[in-house]
Amino acid sequence: MSKDIEKVLKEGCCSHCGSCVSLDSSGESYMIDTKYGPIPKFSSKSEFPSFINDACPSIGINYPDLYKYFYKNLPKNWLLGSIENVRTGYSSQKAIRKKGASGGVITQTLIYLFENKYIDGAILAKQGIPTPEKARAFIARSVDEIIDCSQSIYIPVSMLDILKDLNPKEKYAITCLPDQSASLRVLQKNMYSPALSIKYVIGPYTGTAIYPEAIRSFLRSKKVRDHDLITSLKWRAGEWPGYLEIKLQSGRIIRTPKVYYNYLIPFFITNTSLQSMDFVNEFADLAVGDAWSPKYENMGGGHSVVVTRTKKMEKIILDMISKDLLKLKKEVY
Repeated sequence: MSKDIEKVLKEGCCSHCGSCVSLDSSGESYMIDTKYGPIPKFSSKSEFPSFINDACPSIGINYPDLYKYFYKNLPKNWLLGSIENVRTGYSSQKAIRKKGASGGVITQTLIYLFENKYIDGAILAKQGIPTPEKARAFIARSVDEIIDCSQSIYIPVSMLDILKDLNPKEKYAITCLPDQSASLRVLQKNMYSPALSIKYVIGPYTGTAIYPEAIRSFLRSKKVRDHDLITSLKWRAGEWPGYLEIKLQSGRIIRTPKVYYNYLIPFFITNTSLQSMDFVNEFADLAVGDAWSPKYENMGGGHSVVVTRTKKMEKIILDMISKDLLKLKKEVY
């Protein structure tokens, strides 16, 4: 194992992406749950390629080099990244928009890719695996499964360790955080075969994530005892901007508006959030964020900022607009 990655783990700076686990040719590595999120567990048999350090977000990904490889040039604006177009709007399908964390654009786009056979499956973070308060990478292979993975998740989820389980004859889309998107592009740059099966990267804007321990701490503040188990957890339940909803074995239901559970952030913010330099998913084909504006909040229903970063994704979004799957307005940037 790389001494640099050993140092990352020792210092508690792991970004929880799972990239290193996917690269272990021995197949002996795996991610384990901790109160600080998932971290890799290696064995004496673990073997890794020489570029493993380059793909580790916690060691530091070389963004300028990756830009030159993936976009063929550096961005005009380092805050926004490489852009084809910026739009605001939402899914035209009311049920999808309502169920989505924001405007339902990511869910609608994945459904379009799946129904038009651009992909065989979508790799998504799914809340409730293996227990209600945890989340895992999941391969959705139907429209219903894609919709079931709607909503935001604010605890760390390792998305790239699942790469080693992909079928090389299939095509996939993946939703992942900015550091994971960049790591994935490094894997593709180095011709790592499973990463090449990912044909579309769709990622949310990301400001902060919180450690899993935040949930139990929050419940204690509501006088919930530790033995009262969680049976269901939704981070953005209800109408946008949504509320945290936790159902307990005792039958009690805790609901808190998002603006209030945001107060957990200063106490449980992850190291990855603090050390990240990319909040707008610069290496996603499509980056989507909440359109936090008083105008949109007053309108209700959920609105998204939608950024196309590649020509192939711009073409797809234009087709979706023409078919009235998305209601999007072009913005000046």
